[in-house]
Amino acid sequence: MPKMKTNSGAKKRFRTTASGKVKRSHQGKNHILTKKAMKRKNNLCKQTLVDHTQEKTIKTLIYNK
Repeated sequence: MPKMKTNSGAKKRFRTTASGKVKRSHQGKNHILTKKAMKRKNNLCKQTLVDHTQEKTIKTLIYNK
């Protein structure tokens, strides 16, 4: 059986932490920014963790096994 390929879209969007959790960026920071408050835009820049229900799915896409 051949190795599973890493998903190209997932490797650009997700990173893993040292403890094994998955980090992601927020959506909604590309356009239509004039109506969004500065506080909201600043919070969209920050990274956050992926929900634990989706971690296993994303890890299978990221890791080359």
